[in-house]
Amino acid sequence: MSQIASAAASVIDLAQALIACPSVTPAQGLVFDCLEAQLAPLGFAVTRFVRGEAPDGPVENLYAVRRGPEGSRHFAFAGHVDVVPPGEGWTSAPFAPEVRSAPGGDLLYGRGAVDMKGSIAAMIAAAREIPAEAGTLSFIITGDEEGPARYGTVALIEHMREAGEAPDVIVVGEPTSVNRLGDMMKIGRRGSVNIFLAVEGVQGHVAYPHLADNPITKLVAMLAELKAMALDDGTDWFQPSNLEVTDLTVGNPAHNVIPARAEARISIRFNDTHTGAGLAERVSAIAAKHGGTARALISGEAFLTPPGPFSTLLAEAIRAETGIDPELSTSGGTSDARFLKDVAPVIEFGLCNATMHKRDEAVAVDDLDLLARIYRRAALAALGAGQSGAGQ
Repeated sequence: MSQIASAAASVIDLAQALIACPSVTPAQGLVFDCLEAQLAPLGFAVTRFVRGEAPDGPVENLYAVRRGPEGSRHFAFAGHVDVVPPGEGWTSAPFAPEVRSAPGGDLLYGRGAVDMKGSIAAMIAAAREIPAEAGTLSFIITGDEEGPARYGTVALIEHMREAGEAPDVIVVGEPTSVNRLGDMMKIGRRGSVNIFLAVEGVQGHVAYPHLADNPITKLVAMLAELKAMALDDGTDWFQPSNLEVTDLTVGNPAHNVIPARAEARISIRFNDTHTGAGLAERVSAIAAKHGGTARALISGEAFLTPPGPFSTLLAEAIRAETGIDPELSTSGGTSDARFLKDVAPVIEFGLCNATMHKRDEAVAVDDLDLLARIYRRAALAALGAGQSGAGQ
């Protein structure tokens, strides 16, 4: 079931159709055919385009819009249909969706069930129940969130700006819930920078160290100073920034040779008291002090959508459908919200994340229906269309 007409499909049908399309990042083709087949019958004008070259591309993206009355508000759903490689050891084929009974209710298994084809299915089901006169709805969907993200949401934002598209608010369907659907939404994220360190030395025999220059000694001292560097104590909405050494490479096969070069990589997840460039400058200064160099790759800056009307209406939609007051959080890794925050206020909310990126990824079938109702209720509230007919 690779394509399905949305007008009659249940949310689980929609999710199964998407899961059945293999879409390891960067995704193209079949999964977007399926997505277009679900959105077009609902009145969405669908634009698809491919950007980039190997090794980080090509990447397919989709922007779909159903316009409301002139001057109406614009609510956008955002997400990705690419998935991480499934790996080995699944109890069923990862791209053959399967519903199984479980003590707490039926579960739908398949790669992408929670991250995040299940959420996209819930968005489509919600859109089907929102009348066109309520306002403008759009879908911002990339095939490269799980990868380098060079040609995904960044390219979608360029397309939207060229087309004059400007959502008022955006909900990203990342799996933010922890123990129960509705217990957490993300109003921001920390930034991320990876920094590649290198120290050049002089190769020589270990018995004649005065004729050599050991780069490992300098690199170890550099890393020790970096780990001891005070970053911050956190803020009202962000946990403390942290620096971790993620790789150390010498590649010296000889036990009696002082190597000529040593390399390391560090990763810093930082809150909104820093910028990626500022941290890169601090690290570069320390690297230079120890005779080394530093090359930074900034994946995204920290951002916060301050609590206000948007987070309130989403929290009220969650509470109305689940009885839960969601925690407002900035924890976790990066997502495409780091790009979308430059377009409009953005909040992430989606399914329970316990099985994302794991073997036997699975979503509770009941949660798919529940999430669709939450999305519908939140979209109607954001569009100012009221809650007539919303699930109670």
